[in-house]
Amino acid sequence: MTQQDTSELLRNARRIVVKVGSSLVTNDGRGLDEQAIGEWSRQMAQLARGEPEAGLGGARREVIMVSSGAIAEGMKRLGWAKRPREINELQAAAAVGQMGLAQMYETKLREQGLRSAQVLLTHADLADRERYLNARSTLLTLLQHQVLPVINENDTVVNDEIKFGDNDTLGALVANLVEADLLVILTDQKGLFTADPRQNPTAEFVHEARAGDPALELMAGGAGSSIGKGGMLTKIVAARRAAGSGASTVIAWGREPDALLRLARGERIGTLLVAPTQKTQARKQWMADHLQLRGALAVDDGAAVKLRAEGKSLLPVGMTAVEGVFSRGDVVAIRDTTGVEIARGLANYSSAEARLLCRKSSSQIEALLGYTAEPEMVHRDNLVLSR
Repeated sequence: MTQQDTSELLRNARRIVVKVGSSLVTNDGRGLDEQAIGEWSRQMAQLARGEPEAGLGGARREVIMVSSGAIAEGMKRLGWAKRPREINELQAAAAVGQMGLAQMYETKLREQGLRSAQVLLTHADLADRERYLNARSTLLTLLQHQVLPVINENDTVVNDEIKFGDNDTLGALVANLVEADLLVILTDQKGLFTADPRQNPTAEFVHEARAGDPALELMAGGAGSSIGKGGMLTKIVAARRAAGSGASTVIAWGREPDALLRLARGERIGTLLVAPTQKTQARKQWMADHLQLRGALAVDDGAAVKLRAEGKSLLPVGMTAVEGVFSRGDVVAIRDTTGVEIARGLANYSSAEARLLCRKSSSQIEALLGYTAEPEMVHRDNLVLSR
């Protein structure tokens, strides 16, 4: 990409996931770094408000923070100098440290006039489709109400089989979950080098590369610090994962002055790993290529026109029949009155619920089901037209 293209990619990012590691959050294990957390909170608040004086041109950004540090803070509070290996001790440290971590972010974000929310996730939450969609709905609702979510892995209940790692993977999964434009990984290194600069003086800094390039994983390596668990390799893998939903990744030094604001203004900081596929294209392609269709929705002529010609969502009132057995979040086909597939998308309701909703107004959903997940059966953002 040209420098202008890179700057436009950064400036145009409207939904940003920021991930910070344990060594930064806890000042290398010496305790929560109040000044650093305050600085990130100030920058995130300015991004959320799109402050013109910060060079953001009045364009608000939606920001989600993924923060490590609970275990490290718990270790300090418990007086442990070395990270334990036993899972029950790690869980205990997380339970102790999470209290201080959440309180610190809430205090610093409130000082900037920004409301915050704590969200704890596990791998199981994102592997289960129903819980995945619930987590997604929660996060998008928080952003809609201009509340900044602070996410951490729920270390108090996880075990070795379901741990994300040093939250780099969690950051990428959250970027996929909310369809972020950009994942910013703030670390204690300037970015990616072609080799370890501490051992190889000829190592060159990588300003930009394509996310998922196998050569990047050969460049990265080495374990994380004694405080955190990740290393540069986990960040490269996270960038590859984030690129799957069209999100590019920046790996940058967490103590770089105004790093988040400068990135939002289009400045090249750290290493930019560009997603090869745009966000909308990645999502649409995934649905279009989805081979395991769980069912189908038959629609009337009016609904077919709205889908094909007007790009509208599919409302329950336009459905005439439901085929198959599917759950909320499954990919289903949408067929016209002749049985031809005209689109496919993610169902907001199960097949049993959809049968109750056929030909019904969206205003009747709560009365029929006892709750309302979405007013649409398939939202236009989760729908791709068949060729």
